[in-house]
Amino acid sequence: MPGFLRSYIRIVDRVNRVIGRFIMYGIFVMIAIFIWSSVSKTFFLPSLWTLETAQFAMVAYYIMGGPYSIQLGSNVRMDLFYGAWSDKRKAQIDALTIFFLIFYLGVLLYGAIDSTSYSLQYGERSSTAWRPYLWPIKIIMCFGIFLMLLQAISEFFKDILRLRGEEI
Repeated sequence: MPGFLRSYIRIVDRVNRVIGRFIMYGIFVMIAIFIWSSVSKTFFLPSLWTLETAQFAMVAYYIMGGPYSIQLGSNVRMDLFYGAWSDKRKAQIDALTIFFLIFYLGVLLYGAIDSTSYSLQYGERSSTAWRPYLWPIKIIMCFGIFLMLLQAISEFFKDILRLRGEEI
């Protein structure tokens, strides 16, 4: 079983690290969109697509970067008691509380898949003047939530290995 746990951790961490390192550069995409928005409003006619495109880029940036953030331990944590605990105690609490995250992500993924399927089936569009299709960003959201779910399970497996006193 530990061989399976290690393989799962290694594969999921590698995939999320590669995607997370790539998506980090999405900040430059958002900057370019905002610069174009400013330039077009100042010198030309304002673009209809800039605000929504920036929102879509930001959603992709956060949702696809989330699993890498969890992997690095950069997620927000209530450190009132946690910081003073031993590594074993932290692993115990994390192994227990990760189930809440896994449940939440499972429900979120279920809803996201349902919403994406509706969007694809009926050609759902935004209600703004630009009216882009919503299915591309919904697919990205489903994929990001799925990766976050895989990373949460990876973190659970890491906690199990820590509790057993094994090196990860």
